[in-house]
Amino acid sequence: MPRAFLCVLDSFGIGGAADAAAFGDAGSDTLGHIAECCARSEGDRDGLRSGPLSVPNMDRLGLGAAARLSTGKNVPGLDHAGAPEGLWGYAAEVSNGKDTPSGHWEIAGVPVRFDWGYFPNTIPTFPADLIDPICAAAELDGVLGNKHASGTEIIAELGEEHVRTGKPIFYTSADSVIQIAAHEEHFGLDRLLKLCETTREFADPYNIGRVIARPFLGDSAQTFERTPNRRDYSVLPPEPTLLDRLSEAGRTVIGVGKISDIFAHQGVAKVLKGAGNDQLFDRTLEAMEMAEDGDLVFSNFIDFDSLYGHRRDVPGYAAALEHFDGRLPEMISRLKDGDLLLLTADHGCDPTWAGTDHTREHVPVIATGPGVTGRGIGGRKTYADIGESIADHLGIAQGPHGSSFL
Repeated sequence: MPRAFLCVLDSFGIGGAADAAAFGDAGSDTLGHIAECCARSEGDRDGLRSGPLSVPNMDRLGLGAAARLSTGKNVPGLDHAGAPEGLWGYAAEVSNGKDTPSGHWEIAGVPVRFDWGYFPNTIPTFPADLIDPICAAAELDGVLGNKHASGTEIIAELGEEHVRTGKPIFYTSADSVIQIAAHEEHFGLDRLLKLCETTREFADPYNIGRVIARPFLGDSAQTFERTPNRRDYSVLPPEPTLLDRLSEAGRTVIGVGKISDIFAHQGVAKVLKGAGNDQLFDRTLEAMEMAEDGDLVFSNFIDFDSLYGHRRDVPGYAAALEHFDGRLPEMISRLKDGDLLLLTADHGCDPTWAGTDHTREHVPVIATGPGVTGRGIGGRKTYADIGESIADHLGIAQGPHGSSFL
């Protein structure tokens, strides 16, 4: 029985979304703009990387071809000669938002057709009717922040006051999210997680997608650093996902990184965590060894989004892509007969774009495995085709929202 390995390069869009203008993102292109910057030496950073973007392994499988299909433009540095060796194409998102849960749920066969709740870009951003009951239930004297912010920046700004006062740091972004940062030792990790559980209950009437625990350590603004103990408290998907269907069929889904959190721990039997892309890659290799016939390994590589996309760091994003590409043969070499490895993304986050938000883009769909013959799969009308292709590959019934490209 075959196995499947699904890797989400978080935020690795390839431009071209027909509805991008509705999101203020017309012309955004995460891959294309990174590559153009690198070609102009704007992606150089001493000690990190220099020169044109170089991702030969993904390009050989069809990344450059998928990007050309998406935007009609060549991508500088992606110049694989000959036909791509993998299945290649792109997928468009039909969910109402461009957020993490919507993208992942749609990949797993369930588009999000409703609108999430969001908080205004004002100070304060959270209404008193939300914050006051949370403080009362958690026995807090108040909160810090209460605004839109970058996670690392607000910890540097308010971390010392948080340690001094014991008040947690509440903030949000353009996503449907409440993020709570607190010091693991001074505030306590267990206390932070309990606070997030409480907040999740009060956030439900506002239709907020996620409450995220953002623990950190350090002694000062200069040394504060977030730890790997992040935890996402998501609402349940509106209907059974590919993960649920595999579980019902007696298969095992192994989630690497934040996958289990995104799906509210539903349908994921085993969880492997890691801090950063390299550890997540190592955990994925471990999961490949654990996976048995008929199983799915579902991995999220978060650094592309959290460290480089949102922070608008072109050299960092380019270096991370090149490093992932350099390690990709490790994953491919572990594939057995009948296995399928699929690379995709959940949205864009163009590091050259205005602001710090995600960008509405097509995502690459690239697949390989022993016996896979290279061919184009076209432009898929929904991310759900990704999940339904995995369902097809693993021999379970198709869902209602997508179709297999296999």
